[in-house]
Amino acid sequence: MTAVQILHPNGQPAREQLSSWQGAGGGFGGQLERWKPALKTLDAALLPQLDLGNARAEDVTRNNAFAANGVQLHVDNIVGHLFRLSYKPRWRRLGISDVDARSFAQDVEAWWTEYAEDPIGCWLDVERKRTATMMVREAIGTHTRLGEIMAAVEWLERPGTKMRTAIKMVSPKRVSNPGGRADTASLRHGIEFDRGGAMVAAWVRQSGAGGLGFGNGMANEWRRIERETRFGRPKFIHIFEPTEDGQSRGANQFLAVLEQSHMLPKLQHTKLQNAIVNAMYAATIESELGTEAALEIIGAGDAGTDNVAKYLMAVNSFHNGSKLALNGVKIPHLWPGEKLNLQTSGNVDNGFTDL
Repeated sequence: MTAVQILHPNGQPAREQLSSWQGAGGGFGGQLERWKPALKTLDAALLPQLDLGNARAEDVTRNNAFAANGVQLHVDNIVGHLFRLSYKPRWRRLGISDVDARSFAQDVEAWWTEYAEDPIGCWLDVERKRTATMMVREAIGTHTRLGEIMAAVEWLERPGTKMRTAIKMVSPKRVSNPGGRADTASLRHGIEFDRGGAMVAAWVRQSGAGGLGFGNGMANEWRRIERETRFGRPKFIHIFEPTEDGQSRGANQFLAVLEQSHMLPKLQHTKLQNAIVNAMYAATIESELGTEAALEIIGAGDAGTDNVAKYLMAVNSFHNGSKLALNGVKIPHLWPGEKLNLQTSGNVDNGFTDL
C-alpha cells in the first residue's frame, strides 16, 4: 500500500509547503498563488517609469493639501529658518592651540554667515536668487518629492565678490539621456558610469521656451557635466540614498502612496457632493396625482396658490382625524395613494471619517 499524503490546496504535498516560509508559499487557502512579482534590480524596476512617477509626485504635492503640507513640515523640521555653520577644526592636526582654534572657528562662521546668507547679493547661488539656507531648503524639498538632490558647481568671475565658487541647483527632472536614447550599461537615465559603476558625468537638459504654458520648459539640448575636474575639484553633486548595488537614480518617497494620495481627494469630493444632495430634502411624498393636478396643487397651474391651501387643509384634517398609536408612538395614516420617504444622511459619510 502507498503512504497516505495530505495535499495542500495547490495540489502539492502539504509537508513541503508548511516547512518553508509562509510568505514564499501559497498562503493559507492558496491566496498567494497568483502573487508572483518579477524579481528585478532597483534600476530595472524604477527607471522605466521614473519620469512618470516623478511627474505624478509633483502633481500630488501641488494639488493635495496633505502632501504639500507634509513636504513643508519636513523641510521646516530639518532645516528651519537658518542653516548655521558649526565649524570645528581639528586643532591638534593643524598644530595650533585649542584657544586659537576656537577663535579661528568663530571667524570662519562669521565670514560664512556674511557671505552665504547675504539676502541682497546671494553670491553662493549662480542665479543669485537664494541664500545658503534657501538652497538647503530647496534641496530637502526636492529630495522629498523626487528622491534625490542635484547641483552643479560653477567657477564664475563676477564683480562685487572675490569668491568664484557658486552653486547651480539642478532639478532631477532635467537629467536624462541625450536625445531620449535608451539606457545602456554606461549611461542610465542621464548618469554616465565607468566600469566600476562610479559616476563619471551627468547629462543635463537645458532650459527652453515655456510655450506660454503648453511646453515643458526644456530644450532639446543636453550639457555634459563631469563629476569632477582632472585635479579633483567637484563639478556635479548627486545626492541620494541607494538601497542596493548598481542603483543610479533615487526613488521618491511618494511612489508608495501615489495611488491613495490621488484617489482620496476624489473620494472626499464625491462624499461632499453626496452630503449636500442628501441635505437638500428632509422627506419626499409620492402621490398618484397626474402632472397637471400636481402642478396645480403646488401653485404652478392656473388656479394659483388657492389650490395649495385647500389641499393642505384637506390633508391636515385627514391626518388629525387619525388617532392610530402603538405603545404610545403615533402611526401616521397617509392620504390615499401617498408614500412618505424619509431622506436620512446616515450613509453620507460611509466610513470616510474613520478612513
